[in-house]
Amino acid sequence: MAVMTAAEATVQALPHILFVLAAVIVVGRALGRILRPLHQPPVIGEVLAGVLLGPSLLGSQLAERILPPEATSALAVVADLGVILFMFLVGLELDMVSLRRRARAAIAISSAGIVVPFGLGAVLAVWLHPRLATGDVRLTTFALFLGVAMAITAFPVLARILTDHGLERTPLGVLALGVAAVGDVTAWCLLAVVVGLARAEVGSTLVVVGGAVAFVALMLLVTRPLLAHLLDSASSRLSEGSVAAVFAALFACALIADRIGIHAIFGAFLFGAVMPHDGPVARFFERRIRLTVTVFLLPAFFAYMGMRTRIDLLSGEAWAICGLIVLVATVGKLGGVYAGARAVGVERREAAALGSLMNARGLMELIVLNIGLGMGVISPTLFSMLVVMAIATTMSAAPLLSLFLGDVARRSMRSAVDGLVSPPPRSRQGLHPPGSG
Repeated sequence: MAVMTAAEATVQALPHILFVLAAVIVVGRALGRILRPLHQPPVIGEVLAGVLLGPSLLGSQLAERILPPEATSALAVVADLGVILFMFLVGLELDMVSLRRRARAAIAISSAGIVVPFGLGAVLAVWLHPRLATGDVRLTTFALFLGVAMAITAFPVLARILTDHGLERTPLGVLALGVAAVGDVTAWCLLAVVVGLARAEVGSTLVVVGGAVAFVALMLLVTRPLLAHLLDSASSRLSEGSVAAVFAALFACALIADRIGIHAIFGAFLFGAVMPHDGPVARFFERRIRLTVTVFLLPAFFAYMGMRTRIDLLSGEAWAICGLIVLVATVGKLGGVYAGARAVGVERREAAALGSLMNARGLMELIVLNIGLGMGVISPTLFSMLVVMAIATTMSAAPLLSLFLGDVARRSMRSAVDGLVSPPPRSRQGLHPPGSG
């Protein structure tokens, strides 16, 4: 029997990749229009399109014929590239000056949004361990992992919801991105601790946490002022060499973050965040690559992750346990963020809106769950339940956001959230771009 070469496998995978991408784009757009009256952002249609094209609906055999293993690995590369570029664009739009004004609030809210769901998840794990854990996993490791799974926030989904609602540059949007950024870096560090405990490698855990802190410090203290100096004299029209240099630096930062163990998307986001958001680089990438990323590459990410879900594994009593998991996750995340936001002076509706945004776990949750399943920390059944929880909490985010904000709150949220730090100056450059709402 002839052995297929890598080149031959790639050629044979190409038709599958093209079909899946076309199907997800078309089906995702159609579902997005159907779900629009239910206050669902287009991202939900893209996620559900991936699920509908996967084994949950079609069965394992048909799904594998549509996307065989050699095509799945190729789609994963496209998906990772899409989310890396998207998070770079999100970071590029982040107003660091405004975020610094709210740094203390973001840290306080994020801490509450991590501690409360993490604690509730660990308590729930005591009850779930004898029922759903694999035979040789320790209760401590199981409880810590479930706590992390409850505490995670879907950074890409949150950013997409903010973008779809036109809130990404408002003070509430800036604060939400700051809270999510701090929370997810914390959650990834906690996940590194769990992985270290599961592998009994405490030394590697310390390396991950220390590397993450050093990387963030280097980007903020060294890379940011260096970029500001280099780009300050750049013309409004960038050369091909300048664009190539930006891409190279972007991918290098994503690679460093991935090697550290905090995921490549945070390196991409951080690189975008330390660049001048109103300079020629930001304007160039906004004009030239945003549509390509959001319409073509980002749906590949949602398709890849959605097609790996196995909702069909759940039946009978498992759905009742799944409902309990969804309830605990929602109460913990929304309640924790709400309490933290109220403690630092955010108005009730804005605090609830922040909680609804942070409750979206989405595809970041699926990444965490895949790690746990691969290490044997959670069973396939619990994995499927947690996937349902991720989808349910993500789908509830946008309707809850609209419910908590409303038209009156949407018009007044700038002044309400600006009061977090101190009365703002009369002129706030960069916070009110045309069409930001």
